Amino acid sequence: MAAAAERRLLRPLDRRRDRTRGGPAGVRGQAAVVIYGDYLCPYCARLSPVLARLREVLGERLVYAYRQFPNERVHPGAEFMSRAAEAAWRQGKFWEMHDALFERSPNLSEAIVFEIAEKIGLDLNRFRRDLDDPKLKTRIEEDVADGGRNHVTATPTIFVDGVRYDGAWDFYSMLEALDRPVGARVKRTARAFANLPSSAGLVLLLAAAAALALANSPAAGLYAQFVGAQIAIGPLRGAMSLSVGEWASEGLLAIFFLIIGLEIRREMSGGSLSHPKAADAPVIAALGGILAPAAIYLALNPGPTAAGWAAPSDTGIAFSLGVLAVFGARASASLKVFIAAYAVADDVFAILILAIFYPHNLHAEWLIASAAAVVLMFTLNRWRVYVGWPYLAATVALWTSLHLAGIEGALSGVVLAAFLPTRPTPSASPLLAQAASALAELEQAEHALRRAGADKRRLEQEPIWDWASRNLSAAAGRLLSPAERVERTMAPWSTYLALPLFAFTAAGVPLGAANLGAPHADRVLWGVMIGLAVGKPLGIVAATWAAVKSRIAIGPADVSPVAFVGAACLCGIGDPLSILMAEQAFTGTGYAAIAKLGILLGSACAAVLGAAALAFSPPPATAVKPQPAGKPVTAEA
Repeated sequence: MAAAAERRLLRPLDRRRDRTRGGPAGVRGQAAVVIYGDYLCPYCARLSPVLARLREVLGERLVYAYRQFPNERVHPGAEFMSRAAEAAWRQGKFWEMHDALFERSPNLSEAIVFEIAEKIGLDLNRFRRDLDDPKLKTRIEEDVADGGRNHVTATPTIFVDGVRYDGAWDFYSMLEALDRPVGARVKRTARAFANLPSSAGLVLLLAAAAALALANSPAAGLYAQFVGAQIAIGPLRGAMSLSVGEWASEGLLAIFFLIIGLEIRREMSGGSLSHPKAADAPVIAALGGILAPAAIYLALNPGPTAAGWAAPSDTGIAFSLGVLAVFGARASASLKVFIAAYAVADDVFAILILAIFYPHNLHAEWLIASAAAVVLMFTLNRWRVYVGWPYLAATVALWTSLHLAGIEGALSGVVLAAFLPTRPTPSASPLLAQAASALAELEQAEHALRRAGADKRRLEQEPIWDWASRNLSAAAGRLLSPAERVERTMAPWSTYLALPLFAFTAAGVPLGAANLGAPHADRVLWGVMIGLAVGKPLGIVAATWAAVKSRIAIGPADVSPVAFVGAACLCGIGDPLSILMAEQAFTGTGYAAIAKLGILLGSACAAVLGAAALAFSPPPATAVKPQPAGKPVTAEA
């Protein structure tokens, strides 16, 4: 959610400090626009007529603030132009100077500025004195530093109602963003919620709470019917039929594992897991997180219930990351990546436990088909196939073969993440030339149509339109590799559809099904509970500490001990794979229901302990550093 946080404006429009124009406060449906601009930036100058037209159409429903962001390095003299506008403000003529500067931009000089000042009626002697006032320079530097804190790296950068606007700059696109038709309002509201750092965790936890409430209410029968409803895919006689819950845990969760895999891959190539020893740490932690709860369970269940030792061994990473997201400000990026990598290793170990200790559900013949699908993905990657559908076909084949083999099909998402192709970062110059050439030709064609008086002919009907659109699409598409494009497209679906539906179908455990009066029932219950709530974090912390101290591995950077313990506690939240292990261990007995209750209660304790630790942990030391004043980067850089 870091990218979402970067889209929010830290200091909203302030009529007392900002240079604003537009309707008074309190106008119903009013849109607030904040622009960081540079008077010598040609793109800011081209945006200026669009803003003027928007003010004409929207009237008092638009309030607009301009913040100085001069780039003296790329545009020598830009800082002087900003001082000129601020000096004009002292005489009540800011917007007159502002508009005149953009009308003459980029062909501006000090002589032209004084010409404009005289034309708009400024006191030139006072104007000269104000230009040399250090307070003006300080104010401009404050605006530039403020832009740096808001992750402004180019001009113009536009914020609409406190959220960065990354849409098109043409009049109709911006009008739709500001005028707020129903579709735009829904999109804006959804985006504002998604920009909340804790939104992903809140949605997941609400879905889980709703499931638990329904499963233990008079509507429990309807809930069970929904989760157990069969959905078949394929030909009538050979269709694969799974319940809604199974499709959610194996099918939709593959999208989540795809996003997790892509993030881990990115960190391994140039991030916090790039060092081999840093990548080893989550694997060692996962091993400790399995052995410690198993040892605790076996210590409490040495007799006939010992078979349930695997029940507290798996982590429900979707729930763990969901709670972690709620406390996102307390967890560094490296800690989140560490937990994600731990989860993948933990799931692999859990599947090996199922295959080795509960082999009656494993169909080894389908593993050959799974291996073939992996080889196909590897071949596509080596051949540099950048088209998406071959990878999709191979992933479907892998998911199907893993499912038929008795292995969690969701892991196909991790495999796809490993083989989706990346591309070297392109040079900006040729792409800029390609895009600028296409847009310049479109602009010339538009002017030609106007000169010819061809009112009935539309620009998009001209041959140049198709050529230009293809070149613009190619230039824009080259900025992202297939892996990056898939991550950007699928991440919202994973966060706001796949994970909540998984939580809704997985968390609905009926609390009254367990017979706590059965022999050894208390041992099973406490073994699973303590294994998850205490054993998991104890094993993760101890294994990681030992690996770091012995220099076998490197722990995550910028993580306080309290935050690491809190994240380790969250790894004690179980998931459907834990429930499956309980069912496999206690097939045909009443202990399975007791173990499930233990998983639920142990997960709740782990969540509370983890949340408490994170709440009291200090925030990570890393912070966004504002750029030095006068050193922004414009869009043309």
